[in-house]
Amino acid sequence: MSSLPYLTAYPGTLRAQAAQLLAEGRLADVLRRRYPQAHEVRSDKALYQYVQELRERHLRNAEPVSKVAFDSKIQVIRHALGLHTAISRVQGSKLKAKHEIRIATVFREGPPEFLRMITVHELAHLKEKQHDKAFYQLCCAMEPHYHQFEFDLRLYLTLLDHGGPALWVAQR
Repeated sequence: MSSLPYLTAYPGTLRAQAAQLLAEGRLADVLRRRYPQAHEVRSDKALYQYVQELRERHLRNAEPVSKVAFDSKIQVIRHALGLHTAISRVQGSKLKAKHEIRIATVFREGPPEFLRMITVHELAHLKEKQHDKAFYQLCCAMEPHYHQFEFDLRLYLTLLDHGGPALWVAQR
C-alpha cells in the first residue's frame, strides 16, 4: 500500500480497499459508475465564468478573482490540484492584491464534481489562508460532499498514477 501516495492521510482500511480495487482492475469501473459524465468547462474563459458564478453564489463579500486558468505547469505529482495566488502591487500609496486561481490541466476533462471540489477549495483560500478547521468548514458549506469528492478524486489520481486510463476524455 506504499504505492498509494494520494491516499496516505486516509485510514488503512480505506487504503486497503483502494489497493484491492486497483489490483483487481475494478477501480476505473467504480469511478465511471459513480461519475458517468464529464463537465463541459474546457476553455479558460468558461472556467473563469464557472469560478465567478460560484464566488457570487457563496462568497459575495470576498475579494474578486482577476484571473482563472487551466495551468499545465501545476505538478499534480506534488499534490497540487490547483493554486490560489495573491499578487500584491503598489498603486499610489496603497497596496492592492489581485487574486488568481489556476487549476491543473489534467482536470480540463473530468466529472463536474471534481472540478467543483477543486474550485471550491481554491475559492475558500480567498477567506481562509490555512488548511485548518475553518477552511474545511467553508469548503463543506460551499459543497456539502466536498470530502467525498476529494477522496474520489484521489482515487482517480491513484488510478492514473498506476497507468490506468483517463476516464472522461472529451469526444472530439
